[in-house]
Amino acid sequence: MRISIRPACTLFAAASLCVPVAWSQDAAPVQLEEVVVTERSDSLVGIASSANAGVVGAEQLARRPLLRPAEIVETVPGVIVSQHSGAGKANQFYLRGFNLDHGTDLATSVDGVPVNMRTHAHGQGYTDLNFLIPEFVREVGYKKGPYYAEEGDFASAGAFHIEHFDQLERGFLTLEGGTDGYARLVFGHSVELGKSPPFSPKDDRWKGVRDREEPSTTLLYGFELYHHDGPWQNPDDYQKINGLVRLSGGDRALGWSLTAMAYHGDWTASDQLAKRAVDRGLVDRFGSLDESTGGDSSRYSLSGEWHRADEHSATKILLYGLYYDLDLFSNFTYLLDDPERGDQFEQKDRRIHWGAQVAHTLFGEIFGLKSDTTVGIQFRQDNIRNGLFHTELRKRLETTRSDHTIESSAGVFVKNETRWTQWFRTEAGLRADYYHFDVNSGLSVNDGQENDSIASPKLSLIFGPWAKTEFYLNGGFGFHSNDARGVITRTDPGSGERVTPADPLVRTRGAEIGLRTTALPGLQSSVALWVLDIDSELLFVGDAGTTEPSRPSRRFGIEWTNYYNPTPWMTIDADFAWSQARFSESAPEGQRIPGSIETVIAAGVSLHDLPGMLRDWSASARVRYFGPRDLIEDGSVQSDATTLVNAQIGYRFNETWSAALDVFNVFDSEVSDIDYFYTSRLRGEPEEGVDDIHFHPAEPRQFRLSVTAKF
Repeated sequence: MRISIRPACTLFAAASLCVPVAWSQDAAPVQLEEVVVTERSDSLVGIASSANAGVVGAEQLARRPLLRPAEIVETVPGVIVSQHSGAGKANQFYLRGFNLDHGTDLATSVDGVPVNMRTHAHGQGYTDLNFLIPEFVREVGYKKGPYYAEEGDFASAGAFHIEHFDQLERGFLTLEGGTDGYARLVFGHSVELGKSPPFSPKDDRWKGVRDREEPSTTLLYGFELYHHDGPWQNPDDYQKINGLVRLSGGDRALGWSLTAMAYHGDWTASDQLAKRAVDRGLVDRFGSLDESTGGDSSRYSLSGEWHRADEHSATKILLYGLYYDLDLFSNFTYLLDDPERGDQFEQKDRRIHWGAQVAHTLFGEIFGLKSDTTVGIQFRQDNIRNGLFHTELRKRLETTRSDHTIESSAGVFVKNETRWTQWFRTEAGLRADYYHFDVNSGLSVNDGQENDSIASPKLSLIFGPWAKTEFYLNGGFGFHSNDARGVITRTDPGSGERVTPADPLVRTRGAEIGLRTTALPGLQSSVALWVLDIDSELLFVGDAGTTEPSRPSRRFGIEWTNYYNPTPWMTIDADFAWSQARFSESAPEGQRIPGSIETVIAAGVSLHDLPGMLRDWSASARVRYFGPRDLIEDGSVQSDATTLVNAQIGYRFNETWSAALDVFNVFDSEVSDIDYFYTSRLRGEPEEGVDDIHFHPAEPRQFRLSVTAKF
């Protein structure tokens, strides 16, 4: 692992962790080397405010075979990423007793830019990470629970912050090919363009500060071309193109960056299948009951970031804007609602999304005690046009609803970190959020505006370290916003029946006790016991265009995380998570929350930087266990467990050329990627349909070979 020290503690919504600053006695900033987390962060004892926060670096990411780009966040302990439809659709996420759908209660950002799409045509908090190019990701920072003042909407279960490189050590070109029509080309390069604008040889503020050369302005650029059919009888034919350009200058004490990203993908989808259809031989396990489902999506973004730090304070500013477009065709119930033309529907979402974030930290003392205070402001606005349509073979038949929504929000937070003694410190915070919803539905009874606000206090108590071990008590309030259409809707657009509008902002409350230790040489280990409550709410169901009631709920669980380097050439990680999710109010149908995750075990071993004759080889193997889930409230129907094993072996021919072979689902296990239980109708079945398990199979064994040239 290559470790150095960050020069500043610039807290921000996108910041994964805060590392102390060192300053000289004459008040001039001391330039320290930049922290480069290449695997998991070395030791967060004395730094982190909870047992559940961490950072995963680029080298560990590179040692993991990735079936999908979003699996980059499976490096976060307890996280499962799956898929129930075509490859171009956003993935399904599981964490801490949640089936998070496509991102509700899981906040995700890339270079500080929020990824979650609120009031989305397919689901609240929709998080599509297909625009990521893993080779350009520098690190993944993560936090879990509503204990962090800088984290707002969707962050109750957790928050992921993905950061890109500013500069590549070497340019590269990677060509990959594999089974099931897999092909991928990735190119990346970076060049220095000259001295960075924030610095000048005539700038007396920085005279004598650094012995190394002044920072340069760097241009990083690259692209990805991708195609994959998958094992499906009706091939996905997923085609996408990604591009990234990043211009940056300065360093962690004073610097800036401009980032432009572009993505377009289109695909055919094999949605989840009714189990009875496979059992009867009506369709193959990898077949489809509607071969015209699928979609296309585009995302174009531009962001600019500036930061500075000295011995008194640190500031970070982010401005961003993006255009997003999705056209999605699905059919989950087949012939239940329309026996003649079928139940296929189209969800259309087109939006411009922009925002700004500012955070300012004051380094100081209170009564002679070291105390840092951060104040932040976050603003976001989404201008959204989305619709739900009944379709057949991707042709529109009827409009269920079509809306124009403008959703605006502003959040303010303050956080104070104080070290009271050598063994006790606190992190106390408060955030306040205001939301404005403005919906024009085309149906006057469902037009309207709504405002709401919410305050969320946070507190963390940190004890230690003793014997390289630290203890944490965390508690806090959080929230997630509901779909603006559900907040305003008074009448079901399909049936015309009156409905109760959803609460605009839904309160969550969480608490946690944990410890983190590095007492054993080479081993990082942490344990966390947590609980999370969610108030009663009404959820907007994008697939139906209306609202659906939900009871209050409670989730609790335990996480145990381990990362071990027994030798310089071997890395072992083993993470265990267990949780229980229940509705906190009783009802005749039962108290279990359908689809909620219970047990996750993820473990792996990597061999790298081997000695002697094996020095050019590397290898890794991973196992992921995704335990059974209750699929119905009374627990009478459960999914089976899913266990998958992936492996990778690599060889470096010389300083320029290398190759790697990835094997997914090594033992060719016939398991599900995801399971649901609901009512659908096949041809010839009763009009009321049949209750059944519907599943999307995990992909069978497949091989991918990559060759990389570095220059």
